[in-house]
Formats: sequence, structure tokens, C-alpha cells
Amino acid sequence: MKLSIGKLLATGTVAALTVMAHAAPTKARDYRLGTIVPAGHLWNQAAQRMNEALSERSGGEDGVSVFPAGQLGDESQMVQQLQTGALDMAFLTIADVTNRVPDFGALYAPFLVEDVAGANKVLASEPAQALLGRLPKEMGVVGIDYGIATMRQIMTNFPVDDISDLAGRKMRITPFKPFRDFYNILGIAPTPMPLPEVYDALANGQVDAMDIDPELILNFKFYERADHLLLTNHSMFPMVGLVSGRVWASLSDDEKQRLRETMREQLAWVRQQYEEQEPQMIEKIRATGIEVKSADQSFFPGVVAKWEEIWSDQKPLTDELRAVAASQ
Repeated sequence: MKLSIGKLLATGTVAALTVMAHAAPTKARDYRLGTIVPAGHLWNQAAQRMNEALSERSGGEDGVSVFPAGQLGDESQMVQQLQTGALDMAFLTIADVTNRVPDFGALYAPFLVEDVAGANKVLASEPAQALLGRLPKEMGVVGIDYGIATMRQIMTNFPVDDISDLAGRKMRITPFKPFRDFYNILGIAPTPMPLPEVYDALANGQVDAMDIDPELILNFKFYERADHLLLTNHSMFPMVGLVSGRVWASLSDDEKQRLRETMREQLAWVRQQYEEQEPQMIEKIRATGIEVKSADQSFFPGVVAKWEEIWSDQKPLTDELRAVAASQ
């Protein structure tokens, strides 16, 4: 039997396409996840772990592409992308969320918790989890669960022995109201600034100090520009795992369950890692030779009552969270 050249070519093309389809399957979903923190940060490690776990759970069909260090914009821009569906997921601080849903500000109440373990306890509580349930309606995003960073501290390029030493000084903060109010109450000048600019700003006088956590001190080597660290633990610093509401609506029930379970597992890993690693991070900072001192709530006289007066609308929620933190 003779076959024409055309039939042979057609048969060969179909066979080749069949082999290619089996040899190189494409991912059903490649979720894009953005963060603002540097590549080596624990939040990005969790995102990479999520990629591996999701791929395994889906038989290689699903994965996560991670965009760290603000590659997709600042947090406000990423929230807008989540709302339009241009971005699938993000691990974000709750700063921009608080700007849009003020009740989240209760999580930043001064001296709400003593340490990361206390923060993890509060974030797992019913009042904190209930806040996440409001996000689809109020922001158009789905809040899967909380992560955390290490506790907030104060780092300066000058000695601090008393709160008066900070009066009038320019303090770099995350740009949102809970922190602005905290420092305004104390007579300190809150100065919002992107983290990558802070290193040089400490040298040229744009800022004198910063509200910061130990991991970022190490990641950005801020100890080279500021040689005094005051361990205050004045605030916890939650992170939230968000999924675009538009993307979420497009998923099947199985896909939603798989994504939710995988992200929750990695956010739990983040919380546990910080609980274990924060003391080690502080010891690494001590090893650089800078001055490290501790200060408790008495260092900031009256700040809790004054802050809660400003945030009076959130006072009932703040009281609930403080009760959780104080419970055994």
C-alpha cells in the first residue's frame, strides 16, 4: 500500500503533537504571588514551599510563581491588582488592609502581646479570624490566614536612655495610622519611607531611627548605619495570606480546598519559624557589636490609654484581643 507524502506528513504531525502533549504537560494554574520583602525573607521561603506543596498535591498541575521585593509594586498597588484579578495571591503586612478596614488596626494595639508566641495565640483566636471573614465583602479579596513577623523594636543612630531622647526625632515607620498615632502620642516624628531607602537615609539625616523587626535589621544590614537597638516588643506585626476574590470565584471547590489547605499550612510554618528563630536573630544582632538594651511598657508612659482613646471605635475588639492574650 502506498501513502502519499502529504498523508505521511499529516500522520507524522499528529503523532508528534500527541507525544509533545504527553511529554510536556502545562500547569493547569500557575498562581502569581507577590510580596514586598527581600528574596531570602521567611515569607518568601513559605511562598516557595507553597509552590512545592501545591505542585505535589495537584499532581504537578498547579504551582506558584513568587515575585518578592515589591517587583509587582508596593502593597497598595498589589491590593489593587488582587481586586482586579491581575494578581492571584499575596503575602502582605496588614498595614494597607488596616487603611481600608480600620478594625484590623486593633491587632496593632500597643503592648497587646509580649512576644511572637503571644501574637500567634491572638491571631488564631475567634476575634482575629472573624476579621478575615469580612475581607471578601469589604475589599474583594479572600483572607486565608495570618502569618507573622518578629516583634517591633526601635533602632537608632544615637543613644537612648529615656523616652525624651526620642522627642522630635524622625522615626521611619510603615505608612499606616496605628503606627503614626503611636509615635505622634510620644512626640516623635513618624516618617514613612520604603525599606530599601532607609540604609542611606540613616546616613544622610533623612531619618534618625526606625520602627523595625530583627529579621529586617539582619536582611538590610541596618546595624551598619544604626548602632543602638532598643528591644521594646511594643507591637506585633501580622501578615495575611490573600487571594484575589475574582480568582477565587473562578476556582472549583476542589481547587479552593487545595489552595486553602496548602496556604494555611505554610502560614502556620511561618508563625512557628518566627517563634523559634526570633531569639537567634537577636543574638546575631548582638554579635555585630552594637548596643542592645531592653525597655518595657513603662518606658512609654500613658501611650496605651492615649492610643486606645484615638482608636475608641475599635476598643471593644481591642479588649477582646487583650483578654485572649491574657488567658492561659
